[in-house]
Amino acid sequence: MADIGRKKVRLGDALVNEGFITDEQLHKALELQKSSGKKLGEALVDSGVVTEDTIARVLASQLNYEYVDLLNVSVTKEVQDLVAPAVLKKNKVLPLEFAPNNMNVLRVAMADPLDLDAMDDISIITGCQVEPLVATSRGIMLAIDKAYGSGEVASALEEYTKSRLEVEEEDTYSEDINNSPIVMLVKEMIEQAARQRASDIHIEPLEKKVRVRYRIDGALYEKARYDIKVLSALVARVKIIGGMDIAEKRKPQDGRITQIVDRMEYDIRVSVLPTVYGEKIVMRLASKTALNREKSQLGLKPHEMEQFDHILKNPHGILLVTGPTGSGKSTTLYTALSELNTEDVNIITVEDPVEANVDGINQVQVNPKANLTFASALRSILRQDPDIIMIGEIRDQETAGIAVQASITGHLVVSTLHTNSSASTITRLADMGVEPYLIADSIVGVIAQRLVRRLCLNCRRPRMATAEELEIMGKKPDEQAQIYEPCGCPQCDHMGYKGRIGVYEIMTMTPELKRIIAKNGNADEIKDQAMKDGMHTLRMSASEYVLNGITSFNEMMKVSFDS
Repeated sequence: MADIGRKKVRLGDALVNEGFITDEQLHKALELQKSSGKKLGEALVDSGVVTEDTIARVLASQLNYEYVDLLNVSVTKEVQDLVAPAVLKKNKVLPLEFAPNNMNVLRVAMADPLDLDAMDDISIITGCQVEPLVATSRGIMLAIDKAYGSGEVASALEEYTKSRLEVEEEDTYSEDINNSPIVMLVKEMIEQAARQRASDIHIEPLEKKVRVRYRIDGALYEKARYDIKVLSALVARVKIIGGMDIAEKRKPQDGRITQIVDRMEYDIRVSVLPTVYGEKIVMRLASKTALNREKSQLGLKPHEMEQFDHILKNPHGILLVTGPTGSGKSTTLYTALSELNTEDVNIITVEDPVEANVDGINQVQVNPKANLTFASALRSILRQDPDIIMIGEIRDQETAGIAVQASITGHLVVSTLHTNSSASTITRLADMGVEPYLIADSIVGVIAQRLVRRLCLNCRRPRMATAEELEIMGKKPDEQAQIYEPCGCPQCDHMGYKGRIGVYEIMTMTPELKRIIAKNGNADEIKDQAMKDGMHTLRMSASEYVLNGITSFNEMMKVSFDS
């Protein structure tokens, strides 16, 4: 125990000495550590003071051990077979290789290089001496998933299908619901998806197989195929943990699961849909912290940040964020609300459903069964003395009308709308039956946004842009410009892309724009005037990213196809 005590002091002091944290932050983390029983490093990471990566690097330099980034490491089959994955996960360690010129020494990546019990476990199992290297616990768990995930699941399923051969089809639900391989499979699937930054898991019944795909950075990737025989037990397990009716197989159902992966809580929305070959499941993963971002993390360029701040300074009016599903609208809205969330304002939201809980904001979830719709909730909210109102989505004329009235009577209203561009948002409101003069009076700004995938900086490949591409990006065809293509490497999991960044088209209201809107001008007239007033279209913003090597030409075309 003395060792562990020394380590805690050493890690905290080292982080302070190297300027990563202040004495005050260390003191708070030590308090949190006492009350929660966590390790100091975990307490610091959970409170958002430092990253796991920083702690691992500082720990490595303090102990004079090598730090290893597991993204670039591949483990041989010989080393993989030495220790069972369950032991590795329990101890958060990963054997990487034998030491050069000495097969009796095994180099092992460890999240806690002073964990003597873990070293003993590995030493006894392998018969080798352990040489610790330092890595992040998240990196280790992700590497274990990649190295052993499919094999673990396959052997569990093999065991399951063998035991199930004797059981009649009718008995599958009673027999298999708590069958441990299936319980393990669902848990593993959610953990792997969370570690690989997936936003959705698709479990799809095909004629003879069950296909599992993850949506990562907006694109679907196939991750596994199982025998169709496991489908009924898989669906039953998901229905149980999602609080759905197991016996109902003919109707679509919705549920919710909460699961903790690597100390982070995930809120998972589940949808089950009957298809020709069986029930299809889609699980949407949302980390409780993902929507609460800093304004600087949205990816706004300096001039866009100025426009964003200018719009939020309006004491009343409507700010609309528009774009298709999955374009990051909710993140932008929550960020705007966090920015406005001070002690002297009353913020109330109406959402369907509430996507993230924010301290200091009153959030209302619509419930059509209890006749609590967007419109009825808004009427009640206006009697709650609000300063700022957030409406999850303006879907109909009634909601649009109340939003406009609320903004004109001195409230700031922020909401979303499913339209393609800033200009078409204005005409959509007019189509909904809102009078043009009221739109001109109430709208203070419209933000149209999309997400493009970032090229992996480690493997992107340069090439010269063609004349046609230059023309599309608003350059002269005879200009020279270098752009980049995706390639694929271990760092980006051979996808060519890693992470996403927002592309914005921000339209702020000017007197000229208001005149055109009040006269019921069409989308083209509104767009032309907005561009004269300094608006950058989605294509212009995305083109900048292409020319700066942040994204590819194809990604730009996807988000600005209709420009």
